[in-house]
Amino acid sequence: MTLAPPESTLVRLSMSPGLRLGGVPAALVCAGAAGVFLWCGVSGRDLAVFAAYLGIGVLLPGLLLWRALTGGGRSLAEDLAAGLTFGYAVEVLAYIPARAAGFPLLALVPPAAVLCAFAGVPGLRRHWRGPELRERMPVWCAWALAGIVAYLIVWSTMFLYRVPLAAAYVDMPYHLAMVGEARHHFPLALPFVLGEGLSYHWFVYAEMAATSWVTGIEPVTLLYRLSTLPMAAATVVLVAVIGRRLGGRWGAGVAAAGVTYFLFGPVLVDGVVFTSRSMFTVWASPTQTFGALLFAPVVLLLIGPRVRWVALGVLLLALTGAKATYLPLLLAGLLLVIVVRRVRGAWLGAAALTLGCLVFAQVVVFGQGAQGTEFSPFATMRALWGTVAGIEMPELASVPLLPLVVLTCVHLFCLACVWGGAAGLGRRALEAPMLLLLGIGAAGIGAVVLLGHPSHSQLYFLEAARPYLSIAAVCGVLAAPRVPKALVAGLVTVGAVAALVVLAPGWSDDPLRRIALPYLVAAAGALLLWRRGYALAVVALLTGYAVPWSVREVAVHVMPDEPPELLIPGGAREAGRWLREHSSPDDVVATDLHCRSWLGPVCDSRHFWVSGFSERRVLVEGWAYAESTLSRARPFVTSYLEVPFADQARLAANDAVFRAPTAENVRHLAQQYGVKWLFTGINPKLGKFARLRFQNTTSSIYKLS
Repeated sequence: MTLAPPESTLVRLSMSPGLRLGGVPAALVCAGAAGVFLWCGVSGRDLAVFAAYLGIGVLLPGLLLWRALTGGGRSLAEDLAAGLTFGYAVEVLAYIPARAAGFPLLALVPPAAVLCAFAGVPGLRRHWRGPELRERMPVWCAWALAGIVAYLIVWSTMFLYRVPLAAAYVDMPYHLAMVGEARHHFPLALPFVLGEGLSYHWFVYAEMAATSWVTGIEPVTLLYRLSTLPMAAATVVLVAVIGRRLGGRWGAGVAAAGVTYFLFGPVLVDGVVFTSRSMFTVWASPTQTFGALLFAPVVLLLIGPRVRWVALGVLLLALTGAKATYLPLLLAGLLLVIVVRRVRGAWLGAAALTLGCLVFAQVVVFGQGAQGTEFSPFATMRALWGTVAGIEMPELASVPLLPLVVLTCVHLFCLACVWGGAAGLGRRALEAPMLLLLGIGAAGIGAVVLLGHPSHSQLYFLEAARPYLSIAAVCGVLAAPRVPKALVAGLVTVGAVAALVVLAPGWSDDPLRRIALPYLVAAAGALLLWRRGYALAVVALLTGYAVPWSVREVAVHVMPDEPPELLIPGGAREAGRWLREHSSPDDVVATDLHCRSWLGPVCDSRHFWVSGFSERRVLVEGWAYAESTLSRARPFVTSYLEVPFADQARLAANDAVFRAPTAENVRHLAQQYGVKWLFTGINPKLGKFARLRFQNTTSSIYKLS
């Protein structure tokens, strides 16, 4: 006789009015997101299949494993967000060997095995019920977090979901090409420069590729619409959970999430931005979004009463190829704990595991490539000084040290306006979990000061640290001596008014004085309050300086913009899809389309839509983000967009076929490089040497015999 399982704890909790009301905002956000996707062109079939796969194939196995390996969370929201994250990690780690074996659908085996094991093994069945939850998220907190996610939906709708595919953000075709590469090949290579290895974090593309194989949904629908929003929503919840864990109340968690997404450094001189790096890269940088999601439960595990090593190992392994910024930040935080607290044990073990994953990532995943990142002190401020003073490359490389040091000090002051609350931590700053967060934050700020990248990608370190600096700042405010609320409100108002006043033009013609003066005045006022022991008053004043710019930024992100520029010709997607359907994944394509636009005489080679729409490897398309290009860009001397293609002989042979086709150069391209298809505009001359297979108003595709 089979005994019926005991009544589920979650079912019992769901009967309480508080939890029912707490589920309303989540349900409304999900319904709103579904409505937006349908309005923006996602078919009902795709939306239903995506939701079913995400729930049954990713969330449910991840939730069961999370509960079994960690004991589960304190609240249902924590369980669901962490379970979804763990499910993503398992999905990616399952897809990689499945794709390597040539059977991508084998990625379904691990989640199916998990569901069967937890249904059939008596000792595992209790995890369907979950632990006795120790607390419920307050209803007001659920509404607040739902509001943050709703804001992300509105912003994404206005600037991606409703934007024509041909006018979306410049890097979207790049990401699309990488998803296509992850669908069809292992090991991965650059799809738009044949033969060049991939020294880049690519696990999020593997996640989308796995979802595409299982659901049959087009990669373009996943990338431009569906995939990143659940990741962003789970990140919001996890940031709030960590804030609640360290702050001791749900209000701290909500405040931490609010600071993370909505508080930005001040701009006291119009047009001069000392960035505190916002989190609004949800779809513009899916690698950052995926890395941020995987990193949050790692921190959650480390600040818990004991480390759950299997869960931590799985998440760290998934982080090795998710985003290069996170493992170095984590190692810095762990080392700070070890040095300051003089602890060993679990913290030392976590540091050793992190170091091992970091070495594996650098040697295996990135192939020892740096993607242009190098030690370059004050590189961020050097670029800003060039904008302010009107200095261009190569003169920018010889800017004297003084303005760079001054700008760095101003930048640090601007960061203090966002995260100055951390100064109120007092003795709490010596607690191991808080040291971990402060170490992550200090490493993120240090990377921005000490590292450089041709396209300023060092700023991702600061963005990666932003949630943890925000949590530390909120905890510092809670730990600081109490100050009358009226005084706090007054100081915030004073700071905001001062920021608005000094934005008036006419400070000085000297750019250095014009930038530094208003910040020095603000710093002097903050220092005076600090010397009198009013830590919270200092935080209030500094926050006031950040308020006007934060309000402006939050508003601008959901306000209508100018009509976007069409970057991809009409008919391009149709042509790319035809080529995908009539060719093999191993076929090589040649194209004469290399330049997204022309910057004077310079080719902006961020052109990736041929490989993106066709999901085929291209002999030479765009080379801007290739390791062979970024490694040759001299910081502040030569822009990476001005670096020519590394193999000029190949480029010449490629372009000759389109400019002056002959039987000989067409044959050379086919025999030397294995090219089978030519993708171009309207080029009747090619018809003499290759067979026209497809043509529309903008694109032609020829096949070489």
